[in-house]
Formats: sequence, structure tokens, C-alpha cells
Amino acid sequence: MHFQRTVKNEVVIEGIGLHSGKATRVRILPAVADTGIHFVRADKGREKIPLKPDRVVCTQNNTGIGINGNTILTVEHLLSSFYGLGIDNATIEVYGEEIPILDGSARGFVEEILKVGVERLDAPKKFLLVKRPVRVQEDDKYAAIDPSPDFRVDFVISYEHPMLRYQRREFRFDGEDFEKEISPARTFGFINEVEVLRNNGLAKGGSLQNVVVLSDKGVVNPEGLRFRDEPVRHKILDSLGDLMILGAYLIGTYRGYKSGHKLNHQLLLELLSNPENYQMIEAGHPRLARENGFKIPRWLTPKEDCAINQ
Repeated sequence: MHFQRTVKNEVVIEGIGLHSGKATRVRILPAVADTGIHFVRADKGREKIPLKPDRVVCTQNNTGIGINGNTILTVEHLLSSFYGLGIDNATIEVYGEEIPILDGSARGFVEEILKVGVERLDAPKKFLLVKRPVRVQEDDKYAAIDPSPDFRVDFVISYEHPMLRYQRREFRFDGEDFEKEISPARTFGFINEVEVLRNNGLAKGGSLQNVVVLSDKGVVNPEGLRFRDEPVRHKILDSLGDLMILGAYLIGTYRGYKSGHKLNHQLLLELLSNPENYQMIEAGHPRLARENGFKIPRWLTPKEDCAINQ
């Protein structure tokens, strides 16, 4: 059996919002099985915002969700940490309009969650099994998801910049790999776009402490890159956060080519638009999964979650 998970105790994270530039605070609270992940604008109405694609209200340079005028921006890095740690249930109280950007990656969220620990719940984990290929496209950019016996991400970025002409990374996830190889990858941007973003009310909290900034000459940040291909790793991180809005873990192959939050959101809507595209399943014994032609992702099956006699 592969079980649902939540945080063992309350997690508190504070910082500033990347786009708003305002101070913000988050409380991640444990939740019981089968309640899913909910956000709450704790400073404004306290109405719960469930993780559903139709609750996405913004995809411009971030993913924002909302309900009845209560919005929370830049949820993707926190949700990516949930995906990487296999967390199914939690209530996230947000005091402010945006999730803290921290250092521009998901590493800070992962570290704070692991400090309190992750708790196994007495209920099987839920998965969305992709049964038919789905694809959305805009010009030469696309996002797609295909049937596959496991979950993997294949991402390509290509920009008019000498360092980012072409980067590609394919990744299959387990807990250790996500923590070490994906969660530290920071968001990135180009120095010649800063003024445009700020004129549009974005990136007011951006700095060299939370964004990898690229000029024509290279990386502006004095410490350089954390990985040679840190930008494409961050796009994988963002995609995981966007996929988490389904409220269930995928069994399928996600492929992104120069895509972003907007196309990822359109992909989720297209996937759910036809019941023949997918099947919702619960994780039983690993042998049953193999008999049905797929395997439960390894990063979601730590030893303590597995039956002794597999």
C-alpha cells in the first residue's frame, strides 16, 4: 500500500513576494486524509481555495489561484515542494497576497517541511493515470502529456541569449533527487526585461537574492549558477508546481517545449475536458499496479509506506 501524507506539525515561513514586493507569511498546517490541499487568505475572508485548474486566476510570470476575489499569487514553488515530497493533504494559510519567494527556488520550503517531518496517513494515495495523449500549443511553444508506465518530465528551453540557446533535461523523480537536483534551482530573468516587468506591476520584490539575472555578458549574480543547466531545472520545478494543481499525482510523461504557466494551465484544462483522457486510481499493492501496466513513482514510495511482502 502507498499512503497519503501530510506535514507532522505546523510550518511557518516568512518573506517577501516576488511580484508584490510586500511582506508575506505562510502557515502550513496538517490535514486529515482525503481532504486534499487548500489555500486560505487568512488576512482576507478565510475562504478555502481548493487545488483545481478552474481556480487558477493568473498565469503571467507566475501561477495564481483565487475564489470570490481572494487571490494568492506565486503558488508554484511551494506546490512543487509538495509534489517532490509527496504531500497530499495540507491547509496553507497565507497572510498576504503572495507566497514568499525566498531564494527563488523550492529549497527553503523543502528544508522547513523536513524540519518538522512528513506524516503517513491511513489512506491510499491517489493518482491520475493518463490514458490518451493531450497537447496544447502556442506558436512554436507547447506542453503535452502522454501515457507512460511511470512519471517523468522532459523539458526544453530556448531563448535568444548565448547561454540559453538550448537546454534540455529529462527527469524521473524520487525524493532524494528532487531535494538535491531540482528544488535548489532558482527562477531566472533577463536584465533587459526588468523595467518592462515592473511597469506592469511585476517583479517589485525581485533582486539578486531571489532571481538569477542574465545580461548579454552572462550571469550577473556574483555566486554564479548552482547548476550548469539551472534554468531548465527551474522550469521543471515550475511545471511540477503547476501540475500539482490537479490535486493528484500523475502517471504519464509531461513534455514542455518553451512552455510556461499559461500553457501548463491550458494543458490541465484540456486533460480534464474529456473523461477518456484519464482515469483516477488509488494506490494499492505494488503488484496490482504492475499488473495494470504502470508503476507507482519511486519518490512517493519510501520504505515505511510499502507493504512488507511485495
